[in-house]
Amino acid sequence: QVQLVESGGGLVQAGGSLRLSCVVSGTIFSIRLMVWYRQAPGKQRDMVASITASGRTSYADSVKGRFTISRDNALNTVYLQMDSLKLEDTAVYYCNFPSPIGWGQGTQVTVSS
Repeated sequence: QVQLVESGGGLVQAGGSLRLSCVVSGTIFSIRLMVWYRQAPGKQRDMVASITASGRTSYADSVKGRFTISRDNALNTVYLQMDSLKLEDTAVYYCNFPSPIGWGQGTQVTVSS
């Protein structure tokens, strides 16, 4: 059974930084493409960033240049470094696969002015 456990969220002022982590179990992590999603209140869940097994990355236009996705296959963990945070980055952040198979609890990121 695949499990996805996100952590690292919190309250931060605009312009600040946070680093999210997601530990994945129950699958061969090293060969999986991983995706960070986010869902703001009243909005749909959107893709934020993705990383292939070989480390190739892709970002939504809204976070390009501010967020960095990375992975540590030895720890079965995918990270999201978020810098220069904006109010509109406030959301619950989730990690998953390109075809989501079920959602973890997510981690809340709140950016204040």
